[in-house]
Amino acid sequence: MTAQPVLDFHVRLAPRPGAAARLLAALDDCGVARAVVCAGGTIDLDTLARQLTDGGHVETDADNDAVLAACAGTSGGGTPANGGAAGGGGRLVPFWFANPHRPPGAYRERAAEFRGLEVSPAVHGVALTDPRVTALVEVAAEYGHPVYTVCLARPGAGVADLVTLARRFPGTDFVLGHSGIGNIDFHALALIRDEPNILLETSGGYTCVAEAAIDRLGAARVVFGSEYPLQHPSVELAKFTAIATAPADWRQIAWENAHRLLGEEKP
Repeated sequence: MTAQPVLDFHVRLAPRPGAAARLLAALDDCGVARAVVCAGGTIDLDTLARQLTDGGHVETDADNDAVLAACAGTSGGGTPANGGAAGGGGRLVPFWFANPHRPPGAYRERAAEFRGLEVSPAVHGVALTDPRVTALVEVAAEYGHPVYTVCLARPGAGVADLVTLARRFPGTDFVLGHSGIGNIDFHALALIRDEPNILLETSGGYTCVAEAAIDRLGAARVVFGSEYPLQHPSVELAKFTAIATAPADWRQIAWENAHRLLGEEKP
Protein backbone atom coordinates (compact mmCIF):
# COMPACT_ATOMS: atom_id res chain seq x y z
CA MET A 1 0.00 0.00 0.00
CA THR A 2 2.97 2.36 0.35
CA ALA A 3 3.45 2.89 -3.41
CA GLN A 4 1.39 6.03 -2.80
CA PRO A 5 2.60 8.57 -0.22
CA VAL A 6 1.45 8.11 3.37
CA LEU A 7 0.89 10.62 6.16
CA ASP A 8 0.42 8.87 9.50
CA PHE A 9 -2.09 11.07 11.31
CA HIS A 10 -1.36 9.82 14.81
CA VAL A 11 2.01 8.93 16.30
CA ARG A 12 3.35 9.67 19.76
CA LEU A 13 6.70 10.89 20.96
CA ALA A 14 7.78 10.34 24.55
CA PRO A 15 10.44 12.69 25.98
CA ARG A 16 13.15 10.04 26.04
CA PRO A 17 16.64 10.02 24.54
CA GLY A 18 16.63 8.82 20.94
CA ALA A 19 12.84 8.74 20.65
CA ALA A 20 12.74 11.06 17.63
CA ALA A 21 15.41 9.07 15.80
CA ARG A 22 13.53 5.82 16.47
CA LEU A 23 10.32 7.38 15.19
CA LEU A 24 11.95 8.56 11.97
CA ALA A 25 13.56 5.14 11.47
CA ALA A 26 10.18 3.43 11.86
CA LEU A 27 8.60 5.80 9.35
CA ASP A 28 11.46 5.14 6.93
CA ASP A 29 11.10 1.38 7.34
CA CYS A 30 7.44 1.60 6.38
CA GLY A 31 7.77 4.19 3.64
CA VAL A 32 5.73 6.76 5.60
CA ALA A 33 6.52 10.24 4.35
CA ARG A 34 5.02 12.38 7.11
CA ALA A 35 3.40 12.05 10.53
CA VAL A 36 1.30 14.07 12.95
CA VAL A 37 3.01 13.90 16.35
CA CYS A 38 1.38 14.12 19.78
CA ALA A 39 3.18 13.88 23.11
CA GLY A 40 3.55 10.46 24.69
CA GLY A 41 4.79 9.40 28.07
CA THR A 42 2.18 11.51 29.90
CA ILE A 43 0.94 8.41 31.73
CA ASP A 44 2.50 4.99 32.19
CA LEU A 45 0.71 2.19 30.38
CA ASP A 46 -0.23 0.22 33.49
CA THR A 47 -1.99 3.26 34.93
CA LEU A 48 -3.66 4.02 31.61
CA ALA A 49 -4.94 0.44 31.34
CA ARG A 50 -6.38 0.65 34.84
CA GLN A 51 -8.05 3.98 34.09
CA LEU A 52 -9.60 2.61 30.92
CA THR A 53 -11.18 -0.17 32.96
CA ASP A 54 -11.90 1.44 36.31
CA GLY A 55 -11.88 5.18 35.63
CA GLY A 56 -9.65 7.77 37.20
CA HIS A 57 -7.26 10.34 35.79
CA VAL A 58 -3.89 12.02 36.05
CA GLU A 59 -3.26 15.75 35.96
CA THR A 60 0.16 15.47 34.35
CA ASP A 61 1.13 17.96 31.66
CA ALA A 62 2.30 16.52 28.36
CA ASP A 63 5.74 17.49 27.13
CA ASN A 64 4.62 19.56 24.17
CA ASP A 65 7.99 21.28 24.00
CA ALA A 66 9.71 17.95 23.28
CA VAL A 67 7.28 17.38 20.41
CA LEU A 68 7.89 20.82 18.99
CA ALA A 69 11.66 20.38 19.22
CA ALA A 70 11.51 17.02 17.45
CA CYS A 71 9.36 18.42 14.67
CA ALA A 72 11.46 21.54 14.13
CA GLY A 73 13.62 21.40 11.07
CA THR A 74 12.25 18.17 9.65
CA SER A 75 11.69 18.42 5.94
CA GLY A 76 8.75 17.12 4.01
CA GLY A 77 6.06 17.96 1.49
CA GLY A 78 3.16 20.28 2.03
CA THR A 79 2.61 24.02 2.13
CA PRO A 80 0.34 25.50 4.80
CA ALA A 81 -2.61 27.21 3.17
CA ASN A 82 -2.54 29.82 5.95
CA GLY A 83 0.95 30.91 5.01
CA GLY A 84 3.22 29.51 7.64
CA ALA A 85 2.23 27.92 10.91
CA ALA A 86 5.15 26.36 12.74
CA GLY A 87 6.07 22.94 11.43
CA GLY A 88 4.27 23.90 8.23
CA GLY A 89 5.94 21.81 5.58
CA GLY A 90 7.76 19.56 7.97
CA ARG A 91 7.90 15.80 7.89
CA LEU A 92 6.79 15.75 11.54
CA VAL A 93 3.75 17.89 12.33
CA PRO A 94 3.26 18.96 15.98
CA PHE A 95 -0.09 18.78 17.83
CA TRP A 96 -0.70 20.31 21.25
CA PHE A 97 -1.74 17.69 23.84
CA ALA A 98 -3.94 19.71 26.17
CA ASN A 99 -4.38 19.23 29.90
CA PRO A 100 -7.93 20.38 30.67
CA HIS A 101 -7.01 20.66 34.35
CA ARG A 102 -5.07 23.79 33.37
CA PRO A 103 -6.60 27.01 32.02
CA PRO A 104 -6.66 27.21 28.21
CA GLY A 105 -4.30 30.17 28.22
CA ALA A 106 -1.19 28.01 27.80
CA TYR A 107 -2.60 26.51 24.59
CA ARG A 108 -3.72 29.90 23.33
CA GLU A 109 -0.27 31.38 23.91
CA ARG A 110 1.41 28.56 21.98
CA ALA A 111 -1.27 27.70 19.43
CA ALA A 112 0.50 29.37 16.51
CA GLU A 113 3.45 26.99 17.01
CA PHE A 114 1.29 23.88 16.64
CA ARG A 115 -1.01 22.47 13.97
CA GLY A 116 -3.78 20.80 15.95
CA LEU A 117 -5.18 19.88 19.35
CA GLU A 118 -5.55 16.60 21.21
CA VAL A 119 -7.77 16.10 24.26
CA SER A 120 -7.84 12.75 26.04
CA PRO A 121 -10.60 11.75 28.47
CA ALA A 122 -8.69 8.49 28.97
CA VAL A 123 -5.62 10.29 30.33
CA HIS A 124 -6.94 13.40 32.05
CA GLY A 125 -10.43 12.15 32.86
CA VAL A 126 -12.22 15.31 31.74
CA ALA A 127 -15.40 14.67 29.77
CA LEU A 128 -15.93 16.00 26.27
CA THR A 129 -19.05 17.69 27.67
CA ASP A 130 -17.00 19.61 30.25
CA PRO A 131 -16.73 23.41 29.80
CA ARG A 132 -12.94 23.10 30.14
CA VAL A 133 -12.82 21.05 26.94
CA THR A 134 -15.16 23.51 25.23
CA ALA A 135 -12.76 26.33 26.12
CA LEU A 136 -9.88 24.44 24.52
CA VAL A 137 -11.88 23.73 21.36
CA GLU A 138 -12.74 27.42 21.13
CA VAL A 139 -9.02 28.12 20.84
CA ALA A 140 -8.65 25.38 18.23
CA ALA A 141 -11.48 26.91 16.24
CA GLU A 142 -9.82 30.33 16.40
CA TYR A 143 -6.57 28.94 14.98
CA GLY A 144 -8.12 26.55 12.46
CA HIS A 145 -6.80 23.49 14.28
CA PRO A 146 -8.35 20.04 13.89
CA VAL A 147 -9.21 18.32 17.19
CA TYR A 148 -8.16 14.71 17.81
CA THR A 149 -9.67 12.62 20.59
CA VAL A 150 -10.28 9.04 21.65
CA CYS A 151 -13.70 8.24 23.08
CA LEU A 152 -14.59 5.91 25.94
CA ALA A 153 -17.61 3.88 27.03
CA ARG A 154 -18.14 6.34 29.86
CA PRO A 155 -20.65 9.14 30.48
CA GLY A 156 -19.48 12.37 28.88
CA ALA A 157 -16.72 10.72 26.85
CA GLY A 158 -18.65 8.62 24.35
CA VAL A 159 -18.96 9.05 20.61
CA ALA A 160 -22.40 10.62 21.08
CA ASP A 161 -20.74 13.22 23.31
CA LEU A 162 -18.18 13.92 20.59
CA VAL A 163 -21.07 14.42 18.16
CA THR A 164 -22.63 16.96 20.53
CA LEU A 165 -19.32 18.81 20.81
CA ALA A 166 -18.74 18.78 17.06
CA ARG A 167 -22.18 20.23 16.43
CA ARG A 168 -21.27 23.21 18.59
CA PHE A 169 -18.29 23.87 16.32
CA PRO A 170 -19.47 23.10 12.77
CA GLY A 171 -16.50 24.91 11.23
CA THR A 172 -13.95 22.82 13.13
CA ASP A 173 -12.79 19.36 12.08
CA PHE A 174 -12.74 16.58 14.66
CA VAL A 175 -10.95 13.25 14.35
CA LEU A 176 -12.30 10.23 16.24
CA GLY A 177 -9.24 8.16 17.05
CA HIS A 178 -8.71 4.41 17.23
CA SER A 179 -11.72 3.50 15.06
CA GLY A 180 -14.12 4.40 17.87
CA ILE A 181 -14.45 2.47 21.14
CA GLY A 182 -12.95 -1.00 21.12
CA ASN A 183 -12.04 -3.01 18.06
CA ILE A 184 -15.43 -3.40 16.40
CA ASP A 185 -17.34 -0.16 16.86
CA PHE A 186 -19.84 -0.12 14.00
CA HIS A 187 -22.09 1.97 16.24
CA ALA A 188 -19.56 4.81 16.13
CA LEU A 189 -19.84 4.82 12.34
CA ALA A 190 -23.60 5.19 12.65
CA LEU A 191 -23.31 8.01 15.18
CA ILE A 192 -20.87 10.11 13.13
CA ARG A 193 -22.25 9.27 9.68
CA ASP A 194 -24.28 12.48 9.37
CA GLU A 195 -21.62 14.71 10.99
CA PRO A 196 -19.44 15.94 8.12
CA ASN A 197 -16.87 17.57 10.42
CA ILE A 198 -16.00 14.28 12.17
CA LEU A 199 -13.48 11.97 10.50
CA LEU A 200 -12.38 8.51 11.66
CA GLU A 201 -8.74 7.63 12.34
CA THR A 202 -8.22 3.92 11.83
CA SER A 203 -5.58 2.70 14.30
CA GLY A 204 -6.58 -0.16 16.55
CA GLY A 205 -9.82 -1.24 14.91
CA TYR A 206 -10.34 -4.49 13.07
CA THR A 207 -10.14 -4.64 9.28
CA CYS A 208 -13.93 -5.01 9.15
CA VAL A 209 -14.30 -1.56 10.74
CA ALA A 210 -11.84 0.06 8.33
CA GLU A 211 -13.68 -1.47 5.41
CA ALA A 212 -17.06 -0.41 6.77
CA ALA A 213 -15.81 3.11 7.41
CA ILE A 214 -14.83 3.50 3.77
CA ASP A 215 -18.18 2.11 2.68
CA ARG A 216 -20.41 4.02 5.11
CA LEU A 217 -18.57 7.31 5.58
CA GLY A 218 -16.70 7.46 2.29
CA ALA A 219 -12.95 7.54 1.86
CA ALA A 220 -12.95 11.34 2.23
CA ARG A 221 -13.77 10.96 5.94
CA VAL A 222 -11.20 8.33 6.88
CA VAL A 223 -7.57 9.00 7.86
CA PHE A 224 -4.74 6.56 8.38
CA GLY A 225 -3.02 6.49 11.77
CA SER A 226 -0.84 4.02 13.62
CA GLU A 227 -0.51 5.04 17.32
CA TYR A 228 3.25 4.41 17.10
CA PRO A 229 5.12 3.34 19.22
CA LEU A 230 2.30 1.32 20.83
CA GLN A 231 1.49 -0.06 17.38
CA HIS A 232 4.00 -0.33 14.55
CA PRO A 233 2.90 1.46 11.35
CA SER A 234 3.50 -1.72 9.33
CA VAL A 235 0.68 -3.46 11.23
CA GLU A 236 -1.81 -0.70 10.48
CA LEU A 237 -0.72 -0.48 6.85
CA ALA A 238 -1.33 -4.22 6.52
CA LYS A 239 -5.02 -3.73 7.32
CA PHE A 240 -5.55 -1.72 4.16
CA THR A 241 -3.63 -4.22 2.09
CA ALA A 242 -5.78 -7.02 3.52
CA ILE A 243 -9.03 -5.33 2.49
CA ALA A 244 -7.64 -4.50 -0.97
CA THR A 245 -8.30 -0.77 -0.62
CA ALA A 246 -8.87 0.85 -4.00
CA PRO A 247 -5.92 3.09 -5.01
CA ALA A 248 -8.09 6.20 -5.26
CA ASP A 249 -9.55 5.57 -1.80
CA TRP A 250 -6.14 4.86 -0.33
CA ARG A 251 -4.72 8.12 -1.63
CA GLN A 252 -7.48 10.01 0.17
CA ILE A 253 -7.12 8.01 3.40
CA ALA A 254 -3.33 8.00 3.51
CA TRP A 255 -2.55 11.47 2.15
CA GLU A 256 -5.16 13.87 0.87
CA ASN A 257 -7.55 13.96 3.84
CA ALA A 258 -4.75 14.60 6.32
CA HIS A 259 -3.44 17.52 4.28
CA ARG A 260 -6.93 18.98 4.09
CA LEU A 261 -7.28 18.71 7.88
CA LEU A 262 -3.92 20.47 8.28
CA GLY A 263 -4.96 23.24 5.93
CA GLU A 264 -2.23 22.35 3.46
CA GLU A 265 -2.25 22.01 -0.26
CA LYS A 266 -1.80 18.41 -1.37
CA PRO A 267 1.79 17.91 -2.60
